[in-house]
Amino acid sequence: MVDRRFSILSEGFAAAPHRYYGWLRDRAPVHHEPAVDGYFLSRHQDVRRVLGDHETFSTETLQVRAEPVMRGRVFARMTGAEHTAKRGIVVRAFTGPALQEQIRAVRANAVELVAPFLSRGRIDLVNDFGKPFAVRVTLDVLGLDKEDWQQVAHWLGGVTEFVTGLVLTPERRRHCLDCAEQLEAHLAPVVERRRRHPGDDLVSMLCTAEFDGIAMSTREVTALVVNVLLAAVEPADKTLALLFKYLIDHPGQLAQVRRDPALLSAAVAETLRLTPPVQLVPRRAEQDAEFAGTVVPAGATVFCMIGAANRDPGAFTDPDAFDLHRPDLGAARSFTAAAQHLAFGTGLHQCVGAAFARAEIETVAALLLRLLDDLRPSPGFRYRETGLYTRGPVSLELDFTPVREPVPAHP
Repeated sequence: MVDRRFSILSEGFAAAPHRYYGWLRDRAPVHHEPAVDGYFLSRHQDVRRVLGDHETFSTETLQVRAEPVMRGRVFARMTGAEHTAKRGIVVRAFTGPALQEQIRAVRANAVELVAPFLSRGRIDLVNDFGKPFAVRVTLDVLGLDKEDWQQVAHWLGGVTEFVTGLVLTPERRRHCLDCAEQLEAHLAPVVERRRRHPGDDLVSMLCTAEFDGIAMSTREVTALVVNVLLAAVEPADKTLALLFKYLIDHPGQLAQVRRDPALLSAAVAETLRLTPPVQLVPRRAEQDAEFAGTVVPAGATVFCMIGAANRDPGAFTDPDAFDLHRPDLGAARSFTAAAQHLAFGTGLHQCVGAAFARAEIETVAALLLRLLDDLRPSPGFRYRETGLYTRGPVSLELDFTPVREPVPAHP
């Protein structure tokens, strides 16, 4: 039973959102939150409907929620020829032959970061490894200098807080905007240099591309770079840690993955379904829309609850269980537009980095499983997740037995 005064912004919900999903889907599938004047949808069919209908449910809300810190228009706000052209540039950088080059960067960064911990037999997979790994790899992919990764991570944290914070104090809002301004000031000279001396990196491709015969401005390129940084960094460390948490909690399935690494794809897909790193996706209703007998008025903000939708028994059997052999998921299609889960969204604005995310997490997970044997929670460790808009472990402290086998940075 959930009290009528229930709030998605409450500490109880923040502590364990999955405990409320069933009640929301059954009793309040269209939950209005007065504090943010938003409508929260929790059923799989409703969320898929909103994300798939970009005309009725637009991304205009991102003009206020994202663009002040992105420093310009983001992919999700683009449509038509502009969306096709600019999305295509980024997709080419994360697929095909380019993807193989990115995977070499993934592997090299993972080997370098894990090496100091092998002799210790203990690692925090979130703070020691996952967070620096996610930033460093993304900077590599973009062709940016990794030496400043800690400073970039700090600025990006402010950008992320602005985008994902449903309620920000004036002080936190100012902090976030300051971070965005400093990140832009850091990136703009790099963009200008790549414009004059382009290479084969993504920043150079954006600088030299033309749309309707006109090259993008420095601010437009910078906004897209920040867009890619946020989209690639934010989910990576969360998904990796959650994957290992679920496998350690299910030793039988962990043993199967160790015997057959080809099962990693299914394990990653199931992790994304069970606890998607992006929990909320906002849209604006451009006209009155009815869900489960409730009318959402035109102009209202609709929050798609990805976490709740991905655990809807109407879409998945035994949805609260972790099962890498789940027949109603399908690993092969879980990273495509045909995915049954909604961790990457769906429709016109489905995540451009799905293929890269799959290759990145599978590559680093396979490497860690090869190097770290007998994985187990460190003594005294207490697991905790945080986040409403995006969600993941605060830490994941693990003990292990190191495998005495040198692993080269390149296969």
